[in-house]
Amino acid sequence: MTIAVVIPAYNEAATIADIVRRARRQMDLVIVVDDGSRDATAAHAEAAGAMVVRQSTNQGKGASLWRGMQTALAQGAEAIITLDADGQHQPEDIPKLLDARRRWPDCPILAARLTCREAAPPLRRFANGMADFWVSWAAGCPIPDTQSGFRLYPAEFLRRATGPERGRRGFAFESALLMQAGRQRRYPKVVAIETIYHPQGRPSHYRPWRDTLRIVDLVAWSLLRRGLYPLGLLRSLRLLPLPGLGDEIPLKPRDGEKT
Repeated sequence: MTIAVVIPAYNEAATIADIVRRARRQMDLVIVVDDGSRDATAAHAEAAGAMVVRQSTNQGKGASLWRGMQTALAQGAEAIITLDADGQHQPEDIPKLLDARRRWPDCPILAARLTCREAAPPLRRFANGMADFWVSWAAGCPIPDTQSGFRLYPAEFLRRATGPERGRRGFAFESALLMQAGRQRRYPKVVAIETIYHPQGRPSHYRPWRDTLRIVDLVAWSLLRRGLYPLGLLRSLRLLPLPGLGDEIPLKPRDGEKT
């Protein structure tokens, strides 16, 4: 069984080698997508044992993730784990995702930062909470920490998923994948991990106001196209039960429809 780790990276020369080495202790196949870095990210990742995919220009986190996912699928991966390159995720938590996959093999697994949440800056917690409400509504299920980039995706789900839309190739793509999972009734499952925030680390590429508003815009258009999806709101608030996996909605949009 092949499970790949995909790490999008932009100017992460200071941390990428350590993350790759630690990830390779858990999984043999580690793919780093160098998103047009201006430093030695690619060289450090390759020296640490990663397969490196280079993008000549910076295209955004979503575009990098999609490129890495397609590369992993071409390598025969049956599941793909994504994590960030800045050290906010511990590769040693990968077994938690694998244990959850054994219980829910058809669903994405989200590593939610539920422990020591006070370690994150207040503005970041507020922005994440706002995104959680909107994305959970559009996905039709309650999802904590929708902005965590530490996830496991089944290969079958990704083969039926759609890539990032033009203009939404940044952080919004990860929210779009959660919404797509809800459309197919493959509701994301959650494992708890520790919140890690490095005050002396490089500033996050996630901009709380700008990127959260882009996510809200994505979700708002999705809800408007679905008549505001009142069932999704009630399910996200746990006021209605979730339907079963057998009650599927096609994941790929119909002609002329966007997710």
